[in-house]
Amino acid sequence: MDRIDRKILEELESDGRMSFADLGERVGLSKSPCWTRVRDLEAAGAIQGFCARVDPLALGLAVQCHAFVRIRLDAHSEFEAAAIAHPAIIECHTTAGDSDYLLRIYARSVEHLDDLLRHDLSKLPGVHRLSTTVCLKTIKSHASLTSWAASPSHGTF
Repeated sequence: MDRIDRKILEELESDGRMSFADLGERVGLSKSPCWTRVRDLEAAGAIQGFCARVDPLALGLAVQCHAFVRIRLDAHSEFEAAAIAHPAIIECHTTAGDSDYLLRIYARSVEHLDDLLRHDLSKLPGVHRLSTTVCLKTIKSHASLTSWAASPSHGTF
């Protein structure tokens, strides 16, 4: 990946809807070579897709929480398949430490979240323990990966 590819990623990360002509102008290419590079970045997996960031509140999802899940040793595959299929689970990550998985979940209300946890998520395959943290306010929900990766310090603040 060269400097132009990184610039393409940076520009698309900030505005994935811009035209190839505008993108090419910003990175110093004409439209066709720019389109070819974007296609190649998609094929290589550097661009995983394009989507709109939707405000959960606009959909009536007022409560966000993170759930820490401990499961039985023999249930990882079944749990992961169920997590992928469950519409309330927005993200699922394996973890090291006290829990096996970290889930990000949205619900309409605290009552809805309670219902999800008690009657739905706690019954996913292999769940041994479910511990949740409710988010009160989102301070930062999206950041630029390209800016972070380009930083010479990678963590010196």
